[in-house]
Amino acid sequence: MSAGAGNDLVSQTVTALRAAGCVFAEDEARLLLAAAAGPAELAELVRRRAEGLPLEVLLGWADFRGLRVAVEAGVFVPRQRSAFLVEQAVACARPGSVVVDLCCGTGAVGLAMLAALEGLRLHSVDLDPVAVRCARRNLGGTGARVYAGDLYQPLPATLRGSVEVLVANAPYVPTAALDLMPVEAREHEPRLALDGGPDGVELHRRIALGAPDWLAPGGSLLVETSERQAERGAQAMAGAGLTARIVESEEHQCTVVIGTLPG
Repeated sequence: MSAGAGNDLVSQTVTALRAAGCVFAEDEARLLLAAAAGPAELAELVRRRAEGLPLEVLLGWADFRGLRVAVEAGVFVPRQRSAFLVEQAVACARPGSVVVDLCCGTGAVGLAMLAALEGLRLHSVDLDPVAVRCARRNLGGTGARVYAGDLYQPLPATLRGSVEVLVANAPYVPTAALDLMPVEAREHEPRLALDGGPDGVELHRRIALGAPDWLAPGGSLLVETSERQAERGAQAMAGAGLTARIVESEEHQCTVVIGTLPG
């Protein structure tokens, strides 16, 4: 392909993605061009992207904190804002810490923690079979264990009282607001990974209530949330006997509630 033809293809791809409402059309065009085997496959990828399929599903991976995280159709796609959750969780850990990642999705948060701090003993949990399969793929060879089940239910009893960092990117979108989400989320990601109940904190309350049984003295629970839901999340943690605080990042546009079990 000549340089001129190549430039025309780039321009056409960017134009099509912009028309579909893709904010980062130039970046997406570059990635799709690299992924496509030829013009016909590129056209199909662009068509599916215009229909709202997440870019990461089309590529088969997401870039998260410099890691290439495998993504499958029907799984919750890692958000860049969750890098702040990872930063805060790593700050609460030490080499060799026992870490539990609830609602792990692709396993991206746990994988990023393993990359940031040596020797972590990671246990990841999700209820969705697609997420569990994807997490096992991403965490294979790391020594981490991935469980299928509802929150704490599948964890081995031997972990009780020994978890130093309990991290959760649990759903926090109020049920009534799901229809307002971008099409790529509401039509292509599992509802159970998005729906936080009537006020967006339903699952956070369950996580907070169970946390003291699993945390080691001085251990911390970290839950990603929104600015709107943060105070309710902090109240849930305080009600469970944890010392709660709210931390925010303008850079990542992310809010995390941290609850620490008194030592």
